[in-house]
Amino acid sequence: MADQRFGGIKIRHLYKIFGPNPGAHVDAVKKGLSKTELNEKHGHVLGLKDINVEIPSGRIQVIMGLSGSGKSTLIRHINRLIDPTAGEVLVDGVDVVKMNETELRTFRRHQTAMVFQKFALLPHRNVLDNTIFGREVQGMERSKAVDVAMGWLERVGLKGFESKYPNQLSGGMQQRVGLARALSNDAPVLLMDEAYSALDPLIRTDMQTVLLDIQKEIKKTIVFITHDLDEALRLGDQIAILRDGEVIQQGTSQDIVLRPADAYIANFVKEVNRGRVIQVDAIMTSLHSGAVPGGLTIASGTTVEDAVRILASAAHDDARVVSPSGEALGLVTFRQLAGAMVNSQEVAPRRDSALSVAL
Repeated sequence: MADQRFGGIKIRHLYKIFGPNPGAHVDAVKKGLSKTELNEKHGHVLGLKDINVEIPSGRIQVIMGLSGSGKSTLIRHINRLIDPTAGEVLVDGVDVVKMNETELRTFRRHQTAMVFQKFALLPHRNVLDNTIFGREVQGMERSKAVDVAMGWLERVGLKGFESKYPNQLSGGMQQRVGLARALSNDAPVLLMDEAYSALDPLIRTDMQTVLLDIQKEIKKTIVFITHDLDEALRLGDQIAILRDGEVIQQGTSQDIVLRPADAYIANFVKEVNRGRVIQVDAIMTSLHSGAVPGGLTIASGTTVEDAVRILASAAHDDARVVSPSGEALGLVTFRQLAGAMVNSQEVAPRRDSALSVAL
């Protein structure tokens, strides 16, 4: 398994300007020169502006935005496929920007792996040989590389397909090969750039499930790029939303849905299935001091949608929200749950609840 000492990623004051003399315009951008002005007056394009993102080890960080928002540019700075105009990209405390050629080559081989939107499989190699490619580059002997690769091919559902070639596989199967190849490298950082956006909806959902199931075990630091909010909300421990090269909002999926930073974000989340995102902790009512009611219990962290099912199947109007140790944290009613699924404004939470802050 990957090095457990890995400490995560910190991106600090990152700027990227595209053009013949980008460094000459950084200070002007820092002082407020807009993307439009930079292009019209100086013929340069602002790709990223003052990006600050901290990604804890073992978490899935989703970077979301529409086409042209800068999300793919951002992920390519982590393994320095793109050099920044200014700023730092710290991976396990080491600034990738300052690495020399040898250090960068070693870093790319052992610390990061990437899954691409267009699969990027080698057409002349079969599934097995595509999967072991990263290990070959690392210098691992073939027999060991094959053992590792076969284990991951089985995990992603491709056992028995190792002798097939990419043109004999469906799009979903090719992306599974790409994922197995990345996982075989055993790098602590996994970069996924629109990895599932070329797949049909059902296959895409299936691949999301595969990733989440594997992540429970491997706990890699994953940076996942997407333009799809439902995908972002399902996968992300944290989400950062970009617009025109700037981070507009960062937070958990629940933060984004309950507290959109502006009208742009609110427009993104208005059609979200809130019941799958909001958790009972955000809408429960405080228990009176010393009150420990009996009846139905629901675990802290349960989504509103699942809580509705629990109450409905038990024919109860309310339930206690309890911690993993069984401590009573609050009380949630069917009315609160139903209101949260429709609109947060219709919920009547306790005054100190997370939702009341959002309102």
